[in-house]
Amino acid sequence: MDYNRIVVCRGGGDLATGIIHRLVKAGLQVVCLESERPSSIRRQVCFSEAVYDGETSVDGMKAVRVKNMEDILTAWQKREVPVLIDPKGEWIKELKPVAVVDAIIAKKNLGTYKDMAPLTIGVGPGFIAGADVDVVIESMRGHNLGRVITKGAAIANTGIPGKVGGYDKERVIHASGAGYMKNISKIGDQVEKGQIIAEIYEDLSMTGERVPVKATLNGILRGLIRTGYHVSKGFKIADIDPRKEELENCFTISDKARCIAGSVLEVICGKLMEENSSLFFGRNPDEA
Repeated sequence: MDYNRIVVCRGGGDLATGIIHRLVKAGLQVVCLESERPSSIRRQVCFSEAVYDGETSVDGMKAVRVKNMEDILTAWQKREVPVLIDPKGEWIKELKPVAVVDAIIAKKNLGTYKDMAPLTIGVGPGFIAGADVDVVIESMRGHNLGRVITKGAAIANTGIPGKVGGYDKERVIHASGAGYMKNISKIGDQVEKGQIIAEIYEDLSMTGERVPVKATLNGILRGLIRTGYHVSKGFKIADIDPRKEELENCFTISDKARCIAGSVLEVICGKLMEENSSLFFGRNPDEA
């Protein structure tokens, strides 16, 4: 096993998937660690869906749910992404990766620390470069998106999503009550403001009291949490793109994810060159 090419990515949401996709395309062996019940919204572009369905594909790359090292090796041989249910990162010690990337996007650190690997990278707010991780990648849309931070933290979470098509907070829908999701619309559908796109039921049987989930603006339903998922009041459950002509965006990795992915790859390549320059130059220049 070539340990110097192994990268562990904590999280399999849309940003993490963009990172994983880029790293695999660059020739790295990546393992995705996810929770038992991922809460991804943009499910068409999330490797986390493999947890539920056994496998999924994003932008021509397949991810498969795995349970052991044999499964991981088989996935790598097929150029597939192995997805492990391991929210605590217990597999990291066995995998001995050159880098651990925390792209859970929880807006706080859920247990990633510098000693996990020779290189640790935190994406977005919740991490401090030089303290709990080596490097932080800025995730806020704007001029600094994708900036590599080697000391300090990313911009704090504002609670307001980046502006798209002239809209920001209206793009995201949060649950107005607790319960189980039952979707009426599907990702990629055109929706109108006020249209009921889902319902939240008190009981998993999907009967009895329910709360309607209404579209907050006209556009394309870009993200919608799974039917059957239990949400709490205020939980993010849907995402609307006001640009009706951008249907393809629902099914491809976003510009934001690709920007962040490029920065993650930059940092990892720098670490690989530092540890084994022969990977890049054919021999160690110190031995010349």
